[in-house]
Amino acid sequence: MKIVRPICCGMDVHKNLIVATIGITDKKTSITQYLQETFTTLNPDLYRLKKWLISHKCFDACMESTGKYWVPIFNILEDEINICLTHPKYVKAIKGKKTDKKDSKWICDLFKHDLIKASFIPPKEIRALRELSRYRCKLVAMRTSERNRYQNCMTVSNIGLASLVSDPFGKTATKIMEEVLKSEVIDDDKLLKMIHRGCKNKDKILDSLRDSKIETDQRFKMNESMKHMDELQEHINNCEVEMVKRASPMFSQFMHITQISGISTLSAIMIIAEIGVDMSQFESDKQLVSWAGLAPANNESAGKKNQLEYPKRVNT
Repeated sequence: MKIVRPICCGMDVHKNLIVATIGITDKKTSITQYLQETFTTLNPDLYRLKKWLISHKCFDACMESTGKYWVPIFNILEDEINICLTHPKYVKAIKGKKTDKKDSKWICDLFKHDLIKASFIPPKEIRALRELSRYRCKLVAMRTSERNRYQNCMTVSNIGLASLVSDPFGKTATKIMEEVLKSEVIDDDKLLKMIHRGCKNKDKILDSLRDSKIETDQRFKMNESMKHMDELQEHINNCEVEMVKRASPMFSQFMHITQISGISTLSAIMIIAEIGVDMSQFESDKQLVSWAGLAPANNESAGKKNQLEYPKRVNT
């Protein structure tokens, strides 16, 4: 088999341990000499790993994408070492022959012959944008959970306001619920003034609140839930501002996609946070769709089509 990388390294990465194997192949005899070292995942040892690789003129290294354990290693090595990150299924060793040292050597051998499919790792600024984008998604999910909790409290308290307004968290509904939670007795005239002119069910809104029974526990939960939602919204807004700031230098490269109906500036930034602005990373539009997990894979053997599975990608 053709040796593509005469000097390369395979790394078996764990939470507290890294087993690294450098393979140095003689171009005349094609005989490979292996050098193996074990490092901890503490920063001083990671820098020692970097010096060890450079001292042997090894500037190509490959490792599995094991959870987030690969990230600190990648952060320290990426400026001088060409790192290939791959899915564990592409470097799976033979059963019964599996040890940390053998795994490291096996990765080195596969990488030496260029038999490993590398995962897409975007540049540092795109990775930072991705972190913020995914953090925002988590915050939005938390806000949604809190909203569901708040609406459950309304249901338990016999308040049917959510069925009569277009948005249970809009201006009208929010003002009404704030007033209801503040006072023990419902003032109809005061509540009527809070209802927006365009509301279609003005008369029924008061009926939805009449005879409601908000117990002390539900009142406490709703007040705390509302405070939490306001706090989460503030964090979401801060995230969006930071995302726009970081993406602004790249606007000229991707803002044209906002011309597509339904894609706002924020949506465009979130798309770019996942795929980057350099489309040369993907060989074709089909590969991009497959990478995004939107195209099912073929699974056929002996004329029999098995259940289709969607391809998995490395979560970076």
